[in-house]
Amino acid sequence: MDGTRSEFSVADRPEESSPATAASGGARARKTASPNHVLAIVCVGICLANLDLFIVNVGLPNIGRDMAGASLEDLSWILNGYAIAYAALLIFFGRLAERHRRDRSFLLGVALFTAASAACAVSTSVETLVAFRIVQAAGAALMTPTSLGLLLAVFPPEKRGAAVRTWTAIGGLAAALGPLVGGLLVQANWRFIFLVNVPIGLVAMIVGWLRLPRVEGHDAPRPRALDAFLVTIGVGALVFAIVKLQDWGWRSPGIAVASLVATAALALFAQRCFALRDPFVDPALFRIRPFAGAVLVMAPYSAAFGGMLLSIALWEQSAWGWSAMKAGLSIAPGPLMVPITSLLVAGRLIARYGAAPVVAAGILSFASGLLLWATFIDATPSVALAALGMIPTGIGVGLTFPTVMGVGVGALPPSAFATGSGVINMIRQAALAVGVALFVAIVGAPSTMAERLAAYHFGWWAMAAMTLIGLIPTLAMIRPRRG
Repeated sequence: MDGTRSEFSVADRPEESSPATAASGGARARKTASPNHVLAIVCVGICLANLDLFIVNVGLPNIGRDMAGASLEDLSWILNGYAIAYAALLIFFGRLAERHRRDRSFLLGVALFTAASAACAVSTSVETLVAFRIVQAAGAALMTPTSLGLLLAVFPPEKRGAAVRTWTAIGGLAAALGPLVGGLLVQANWRFIFLVNVPIGLVAMIVGWLRLPRVEGHDAPRPRALDAFLVTIGVGALVFAIVKLQDWGWRSPGIAVASLVATAALALFAQRCFALRDPFVDPALFRIRPFAGAVLVMAPYSAAFGGMLLSIALWEQSAWGWSAMKAGLSIAPGPLMVPITSLLVAGRLIARYGAAPVVAAGILSFASGLLLWATFIDATPSVALAALGMIPTGIGVGLTFPTVMGVGVGALPPSAFATGSGVINMIRQAALAVGVALFVAIVGAPSTMAERLAAYHFGWWAMAAMTLIGLIPTLAMIRPRRG
């Protein structure tokens, strides 16, 4: 491990060596926030990004009814366009922001996200809504790495781990609360799920402008836009092929072309990562065993997570005929378990048993919720069944997401914190888009209740199996090796 660390050693950055020094320039001109206040400010940004990633799930049926003629495939791009752009731009904007002041870059991301949210609220077609969602994702991709950079700057080394875990847990809670908040807002109008971001974003911008410490950038290499473009095209073409698979069939020319484009783009991206001196994603990161294990757990888990949140909201509204508010309330027990588990339970379990057993328990808990739905849900509406499935999935999220993020980032040297966390988040977002696409492809357009029920059951079984794949890297790579 020491040898691996030396590969990443760089000159100490101002924001890494001394939080007081990093903030001193701004402190002379204004009263800057304490580290805990900075944590609160940047958590507003990550909450906006994560909340909006899932708040739209509950509103999709209402959006579809308001925009006549929109199919589930069309509507899925409102989710997938955001996730793909977020994944592709996360590292690009993170590397670009390293060259500039972190506080200004964070506020610019909040401003871009807030303006795009207002534009989403006045969209009149699925196409324009998808376009503005992509702009939203660009703002979120700028907020996320700069918020982490601010935390690393203002907290002393011994407190950074706890700050990052809190940041991750609060972001995960915001993501999980998306369906509940969406259900409440859709009762008035689906446009409020975007308008709600505007006052929150404005307050965050004002407070951040007045209180965030000045954290200077450093002379980092300029990231290559071609690499971000290749990731976008590759993941986008893959998701398109999955979504269209049921309609067009395995042997259709369209599926062949989309698959070829996805393979070529992602292969070229990987080749450039190995060949370039300053790659978009450094392959050396994956030689750090716990980091590689965290990535391999995060990918299938996130795909199942994205499919789960979309599926239960759609099932409750389309099959059981529930309102968006009732659907959101039935999902609420899951999100409520996330902060309880991640903040009050996970840390104690990690200290006693280690990270690998905690991640494994989270995977098994999440899969058990999916299996409960696949086994017992039928055409008869049941709040109890919906809630009983959400509770173990919420516990699973609380155990797994913050722990995996902590394992992955914690295994890296300080000089690779920002890049490594960006890689994990990029893979998480790309996997979410793939998971949504897979569930849309599995469900298709059933014409009867029996067909719909069979399709959803198969989808939940598939998501559970996908989740359980994460047990392999958990036990093989995250668990410490003897000796």
